[in-house]
Amino acid sequence: MIVAAPTVSPVAQRLSDAAVRVESTLEGLLPTGSGPERPLFEAMRYATLGGGKRLRPYLALTVAELFGAAPERALRVAASVEMLHCYSLVHDDLPAMDDDELRRGRPTCHIAFDEATAILAGDALLTLAFDVLADPLTHDDPGVRIDLVRGLAGAAGAHGMVAGQMVDLAVEHQAVDVATIERLQALKTGSLITFSAESGAILGQAGDLQRRAIENYGRDLGYAFQIIDDLLDAEGDETAVGKAVGKDAAAGKATLVAAIGADAARARADGLAAQAIESLSGFGHPADALRDVARFVVTRRS
Repeated sequence: MIVAAPTVSPVAQRLSDAAVRVESTLEGLLPTGSGPERPLFEAMRYATLGGGKRLRPYLALTVAELFGAAPERALRVAASVEMLHCYSLVHDDLPAMDDDELRRGRPTCHIAFDEATAILAGDALLTLAFDVLADPLTHDDPGVRIDLVRGLAGAAGAHGMVAGQMVDLAVEHQAVDVATIERLQALKTGSLITFSAESGAILGQAGDLQRRAIENYGRDLGYAFQIIDDLLDAEGDETAVGKAVGKDAAAGKATLVAAIGADAARARADGLAAQAIESLSGFGHPADALRDVARFVVTRRS
């Protein structure tokens, strides 16, 4: 009996193809070597290579293509975004933060190595991300490189992702309103997804109105993505999701699912995806790949 191979959707195939190219770029950018620092290099590579949806680099690549940026430059930006994302996962998984033992279907970095090495690996990934953006190989115009560095710093720092993590920790086991949850998730998850999309527009030197449209798209997509993540934690299967599930409720995390229920949260995610798609109305068919990923984000199962 011949069993047919599972059908892969076009957007899933594009994500997979982009992931292969990003993986190759990361391979070349991540450090290797021997000596006492070797465990650091190994932990950086362990945390970054061989897994993940690569949604953020896919957004950077796809928007960069929309604005005609050189593919080799776009890959460097995409790799930088993924390095910073992976740093955040390493640190979020630490016992002092979310205390997770499974990530992308395998032991988290501090379990595979140790806490000190995981902290240093995250630090090194964070700084390497900015080094890559600041390199003239990423763009020959210093102004473009500065915009990329400033944009990533804003998305990742004390008014972006790090702030979101602080709010997340601060409101554990507290009753919080929907506005607080939306702000938390816009900072912790949405800010980097928004920049991932916007980085392609910066690299392609898009106009202000075009950049604003891409920013709006990324913001709504990022929030929809986080809502689905929360739904998967509440309803998903650990094997399919690739990490422990049910942890949000156990930890008393502030999520939209907890605040308004699964059905209403899913409807909210669908509405956000529709808003993201509407933001692309001025781009015509060349932006179809971005529309497809918005639909994919709210129907994914992992």
